[in-house]
Amino acid sequence: MAIPNARISAMIAALLFLGAMTRLPYPTTEAKSKMQKQAFGKIQDGQSVDLYTLTNKYGMTVRISNFGGTLVSLEVPDRDGKLGDVVLGYDNPADYENGKAHFGGTIGRYANRIAHGKFTLDGVVYTLPLNNGENTLHGGIRGFDKHVWSAKDVSSSAGEALELNYVSKDREEGFPGTLTVKAVYTLLADQNAVRIDYTATTDKDTVLNLTNHSYFNLAGQGNGDILQHQLTLYASQFTPIDATLIPTGKLQDVHNTPFDFLHPMAISVRINMDDQQLKLGRGYDHNWVLDKRSPSSLSPAARAYDPQSGRVLEVSTTEPGMQFYTGNFLDGTDHGKNGKVYGYRSAFCLETQHFPDSPNHKDFPSTVLKPGKTFRSTSIYNFSVQK
Repeated sequence: MAIPNARISAMIAALLFLGAMTRLPYPTTEAKSKMQKQAFGKIQDGQSVDLYTLTNKYGMTVRISNFGGTLVSLEVPDRDGKLGDVVLGYDNPADYENGKAHFGGTIGRYANRIAHGKFTLDGVVYTLPLNNGENTLHGGIRGFDKHVWSAKDVSSSAGEALELNYVSKDREEGFPGTLTVKAVYTLLADQNAVRIDYTATTDKDTVLNLTNHSYFNLAGQGNGDILQHQLTLYASQFTPIDATLIPTGKLQDVHNTPFDFLHPMAISVRINMDDQQLKLGRGYDHNWVLDKRSPSSLSPAARAYDPQSGRVLEVSTTEPGMQFYTGNFLDGTDHGKNGKVYGYRSAFCLETQHFPDSPNHKDFPSTVLKPGKTFRSTSIYNFSVQK
């Protein structure tokens, strides 16, 4: 999709940021790693899982578990230099295994929703388990974030990096093909940014949609709601949904709607407007169609700013879409890290992705992966401060 002329000036800063990010070396050279590994606990079948801690010279700390490829914590400085954990999560793997919010997990085989748990590929109808009303959500009952991944340290001069690998067997959760997935989380050495690189191959035609499902609160996890965060989404269209949160198949212009975040806007300003789409989603729970320089380019997706802490999050991705979700189903029953209570709209998600239910919409970007082809996707989460 070409970027409208009116949007060019609004994206200059983001493109400058991307210019620097695209020049970053992909980890290829050896470097002495200080990555730490520790026991995280056990899951229901008795398997022990681990927690890996990555740090850079600025003091940024990222903790990732090999259970679910889960981003457990992400500590970044505020405008006064004070570190704070800005993602929701739990203190042990058992809660991740039993939880329904998918905090920080690597989501697959298909992130987001598939209508009625069915899709047709090569003339064959595949049926998936229903776990979200009449639909399949985030890979089914036991998606990728509910499995143990193998892990290894692949740090380099680009930064400390953890490689996670998982093999999803043919017909796991109903999906065709044995899929081999690799996710590399890199904490960049020269700036406070986390880069996620996904690759995948299959032995049979299949569908694939991968994302990280971190819930962000830039004021700190468990510190109030996110309604005053200022958000920019580099997207001129979104995909409207039906009553079951499945895209209708149409692309709608954001102009003159509550979905216009082309310029910075507090999340609170329009989230409670009398709008049918907001009512269906109980707030924002929609896919935005990103304004891309080219379909596979690493392009700006979003910018979030918390006036309270001064923290800024900038997201870029090679993906065509992004789900913006405002924690509409958090209700205070989840007690997270350090006993923090996660209440209504206490976090937001920026899930880089292909569109929901794409296997059932021929006009959406294809999510089909064939043998002999390699799926590749990159997303970068960059943190800074605004004085």
